[in-house]
Amino acid sequence: MNPRELLTIEEAAQRLGIGRTTMYALIKAGQIRTVTIGRLRRVPTFCLDEYVQHLLAEPTPLDPAA
Repeated sequence: MNPRELLTIEEAAQRLGIGRTTMYALIKAGQIRTVTIGRLRRVPTFCLDEYVQHLLAEPTPLDPAA
């Protein structure tokens, strides 16, 4: 099976394990890039990978309870 290159907003959110509203907020903030084809907005799969790589590159705050 050949994976699709472009996902709907809902599919992209599901792939990241987040809600649709959070996904729209990330897109609006410019953290996840999208493309528009006609009236459709799609998320290229590599843009999700870029977002995750960006998250991994950021320093994470230490848990004060640990």
